[in-house]
Amino acid sequence: MAFKTVSGALLAASMLTVPAFAQDYPERQITMIVPFSAGGPTDTVARLVAERMSADLGQQIVIENMGGAGGTLGAGRVASAEADGYTVLLHHIGMATAATLYRSLAYDTLEAFDYVGLVTEVPMVVVARQDFEPADFPAFVDYVKANADDLTLANAGIGSASHLCGMLLMQSLEASLITVPYQGTGPAMTDLLGGQVDIMCDQTTNTTQQIQGGTVKAYAVTTPERLDLFADLPTGTESGLADFNVSIWHGIYTPKGTPAEVNERLATALQSALADPGVAESMANLGTAPSTAEDATPAALKAKLEAEIARWQPVIESAGVYAD
Repeated sequence: MAFKTVSGALLAASMLTVPAFAQDYPERQITMIVPFSAGGPTDTVARLVAERMSADLGQQIVIENMGGAGGTLGAGRVASAEADGYTVLLHHIGMATAATLYRSLAYDTLEAFDYVGLVTEVPMVVVARQDFEPADFPAFVDYVKANADDLTLANAGIGSASHLCGMLLMQSLEASLITVPYQGTGPAMTDLLGGQVDIMCDQTTNTTQQIQGGTVKAYAVTTPERLDLFADLPTGTESGLADFNVSIWHGIYTPKGTPAEVNERLATALQSALADPGVAESMANLGTAPSTAEDATPAALKAKLEAEIARWQPVIESAGVYAD
């Protein structure tokens, strides 16, 4: 009987531990792992929201870039981190596609993480070197189909946003281009600007400056409707590419087993950051917008990840291109 009394007391104490921990959280600096290089589009999004989240949390969120293997190295680092809310992951759509692209991952995508919320969905733009011959997107489609064997399509590496968009573009055009992978978005864009490669499909967060400066030639956006930022660019649907719709969504994750109260506290800070007019303005200048308060939640991110894994699996398997 005494044993039961002591056990009950210990159980009650343990039940109080998590809420107390969550109430005090955070008590020190938080590390946000970005599984891509500094200066890239995902890094840009991460630094934008981390600054505002830090203000809400009262503790600094420090960005740590850990690129490699299409984002899986950084994701794996967070999957194996202590589940205390002090190591978080900001990843893009590659979180979903890695589940199929990598046939032997060090972690189970759906089982190794808990969820904080969606951050933003970034549109993509099909761009080409400045002197690329076609005058508009319909002409681009015809030209690429006729010259696919001689054209190069740059990307930032297998599993990157530009790789996924390029793969979907080739599938929609029913044309196989010469793909040229780089170690990051920066080198890929540099060679496009220099005319060493012909075409690239990448996020507006990485292409807006070049498009507005006229240093690359923009042809189309990957969204169902035209973008206010580039109102003169058609959608793929307008040109008969009904399946060419893709946006690069970003979400924040924590290691599996992180207390729910901690994830909710991070979600509250994320929602506060995304509601900030300065963040909205900065994102608008990059051709995107903050996620709604309803989407910046653990449940919404979990549902998005599950749906996107199911969506991309047949696309990747059809292409037959894997990262391992």
